[in-house]
Amino acid sequence: MLRSRVIPCLLLKNRGLVKTIKFKNPTYVGDPINAIRVFNEKEVDELIFLDIEASARNKKPGLDLIDDIASECFMPFCYGGGIDSIVDIRKIFGLGAEKVSINTTAINEPSFVREAADEFGSQSIVVAMDVKETFLKKRKVYVHATRKAIPKDPVEYAVEMQKMGAGELLVNSVDRDGTMRGYDIELLKRITSAVDIPVIACGGAGTIEHLVVAIREGGASAVAAGSMFVFYGKHRAVLINYPPYEKLIGAGL
Repeated sequence: MLRSRVIPCLLLKNRGLVKTIKFKNPTYVGDPINAIRVFNEKEVDELIFLDIEASARNKKPGLDLIDDIASECFMPFCYGGGIDSIVDIRKIFGLGAEKVSINTTAINEPSFVREAADEFGSQSIVVAMDVKETFLKKRKVYVHATRKAIPKDPVEYAVEMQKMGAGELLVNSVDRDGTMRGYDIELLKRITSAVDIPVIACGGAGTIEHLVVAIREGGASAVAAGSMFVFYGKHRAVLINYPPYEKLIGAGL
């Protein structure tokens, strides 16, 4: 068993598996159900699924797809995208998800996080926060649905979400997304030193060393990655993959 969770983060669009670079130009990379089957064989501990267009298009969570995911998954999974009511969360948990990821609704209505945590328990509520550098090189929380930053410092926002009852934070660097050049360690340090709940690092992983640095230097409790687990080689050939446990354990994860 790994000491730190290493989690494939899979992006969904129109029931397909896609990958972005800096949150732009989603490229189709396959069928998410086929990817799940590969990760089952690799004995991955956990998966995250994020529907990247649900909130932007005011779509509700895709319950049919979540049902298909739950039917195939041998491991716990978290689902995010379009969640804006307690009813949504109850339906998603009823289908078999262990956690939900709340992003846009947490920004627009922070009290919803408290309501969800009170209803289902903090351990099942993940707040996803996308962070992007402004023109003046200041990091701000970014709303993917509107493609705009909000006037909140990521650390202040992380602390607020902890107070609202979030059990975990998924911290995603927009500027590093899909680049495979490493996580935003400075951002992770600032957030992990300010909150007591687990922080999942996301955005930029390309090597096992990147995962290690995020945990040892960034203070992350877990690491998530997309490109690293759907592409292979310098030409980014599509290949669903996951490092052997021996390699991850040998690296200290």
